[in-house]
Amino acid sequence: MERSDERTGSMGTHTEVKLRVDELLAEGKSVQISPQGYSMYPLLVPGRDQVVIVPATKEQYKRGDVVLYRRDGGILVLHRIWKRKKDGYYMVGDNQKEIEGPLRRDQILGEMVCVIRRGRRVEVRHPLYRLASGVWLWLRPVRPFLSHLAAGAKRFVRGLVK
Repeated sequence: MERSDERTGSMGTHTEVKLRVDELLAEGKSVQISPQGYSMYPLLVPGRDQVVIVPATKEQYKRGDVVLYRRDGGILVLHRIWKRKKDGYYMVGDNQKEIEGPLRRDQILGEMVCVIRRGRRVEVRHPLYRLASGVWLWLRPVRPFLSHLAAGAKRFVRGLVK
């Protein structure tokens, strides 16, 4: 596994980089990381996609923003903001139905500004990205059904190809 690159702040997946990510963001530097796990699938695919995170400088974040935060238990998580209320932020992974929260503003360490997919940068401000992520967030209640439907269709197509 790759370790931190001091010049660029880019990160690999080694467990020891967690503290370094905190440090780099606290120093005002952006980081490039490879998300692990499938909680942000299908918009982020582990092993294929990387993301660029900038330090959390906004006073408030809005629905749909993807932020890196630290749970009270200590783990770093990259999820999308589902809702913001007076008591905090409510988060959800793109591949999850359950909402987590409330989270305090001080738990947010950084904000995702772009996805790097197969060497190509996709800015989160790009209209197509905003549309895709907005629709996917809106579909949160029916995601499990859609996932099962997509998996069944994939199995069916594979059966035809054999």
